[in-house]
Amino acid sequence: MPKFHTSLAEVAFLMLTFPLAFAQSSPNSNPLPNPLPDPQIEAALRDVSADRIEQTIVTLVSFYTRHTLSSDMPASSGKGANAAAEWIKSQFEAYSKACGGCLEVKTDEFIQEPASRIPKPTKITNVYAVLRGADSANAGRIVLVSGHYDSRNSETNDAAGQSPGANDDASGTAVSMECARVLSKHRFPVTIIFLTVAGEEQGLNGSAHFAKMAKAQGWNIEAVLNNDIVGGDRTPGDALQNPHEVRVFAEGIPAPADEKQMKTIRALGGESDSPSRELARYIALTSQQYLAGNAFQPLVIFRPDRFLRGGDQTSFNQQGYAAVRFTEYRENYNHQHQNVRTENGIEYGDLPKFVDYAYTSNVARLNAVVLASLASAPAPPGTVRILTKELQNDSTLVWDASPGGLATGYEVVWRDTAASQWQHAQAVGNVTKATLPISKDNVIFAVQAVDAKGHRSLAVVPVPER
Repeated sequence: MPKFHTSLAEVAFLMLTFPLAFAQSSPNSNPLPNPLPDPQIEAALRDVSADRIEQTIVTLVSFYTRHTLSSDMPASSGKGANAAAEWIKSQFEAYSKACGGCLEVKTDEFIQEPASRIPKPTKITNVYAVLRGADSANAGRIVLVSGHYDSRNSETNDAAGQSPGANDDASGTAVSMECARVLSKHRFPVTIIFLTVAGEEQGLNGSAHFAKMAKAQGWNIEAVLNNDIVGGDRTPGDALQNPHEVRVFAEGIPAPADEKQMKTIRALGGESDSPSRELARYIALTSQQYLAGNAFQPLVIFRPDRFLRGGDQTSFNQQGYAAVRFTEYRENYNHQHQNVRTENGIEYGDLPKFVDYAYTSNVARLNAVVLASLASAPAPPGTVRILTKELQNDSTLVWDASPGGLATGYEVVWRDTAASQWQHAQAVGNVTKATLPISKDNVIFAVQAVDAKGHRSLAVVPVPER
């Protein structure tokens, strides 16, 4: 019998290799799929223009102030919120003309009664464009992108002073408008709304009114992408800014959760599986699919917003919609909510010179690919449940078929309970029930619908069914 001489290095290699081989055959090792990019979405991605974004931001700044309380200034003056709203509307109309009238351009105008930052009844105008879904069975589904066009300076209620608001939030408005320009050249099964709101700086007034209107009218909004301060401030000498990441904030506990929901969340350890968190995960995975090559990615942050702060996504969260906020990696507070001035050699004010237009165009690309991906995908499966009547180590999930007829199959995804992103997936076919040899005690599951071209819906986490 021959003798085998094994070195210490070879033993170490075998010890590393065998567990790896075992892990690869384990049910927990199914990698997430990496679908091929959609050529239509790639075309829209290439069409995003930093020059167009710069023109939009510079034009918005040219209105001198866009303060919500300046709405008593006539639009003909070329200053104030009314003039800005009229210009935004004209741009949406120009995009619509270019696509043969494909956009429905609308305004949501109302009188805001006095509130903490509204000293008198004030007209607020939201301007938006609707790209109606081309599939009648799915056109009732909506994905939405937003930015606020109002601005402010050091004084909360200074409606007359200069308030350029280039980064906060002409940049977010430019993202919404650029998405409208590039995506209106294409057709999607699902409806996309491109929204610009006012009143954000005075208390989220415009977005609150719009979100309540949507809820009252029963709009099926699957996702809201709010862009606020996405100019990528480029102050000379600031070495801490990161031009390769944009923060994506997502709430954990749903804002309108009742006592029963809270009890279920606590019992299941579902604190990180709100609809908004699933949207954030979708954004991260979609960026890997389309933007990995240009070194720009989202930094997902599991908070509703920056520390103890808020934005227009909150208005949609409060109505039960999945909504997230995009914000640049590092804010410069010298260029935010400041009067334009120079003191002790420091330049203050939210001016176009401090905006990184290449950065903002990357944010627009990320928004565009997420909107287009969701607008191309089947609806999420309905009422996903995990069976718990029997104690067993296998896990059985059941769900209602995705409505709208786009789904050709389903995937079960799962992750370790301490993982932030989905790690594994199992295609289960065009069925509404699947059993996996994985304990529900050890992982978090979800189900998503898939179409013939590989577009995926948002993932839906199951609730227990006894």
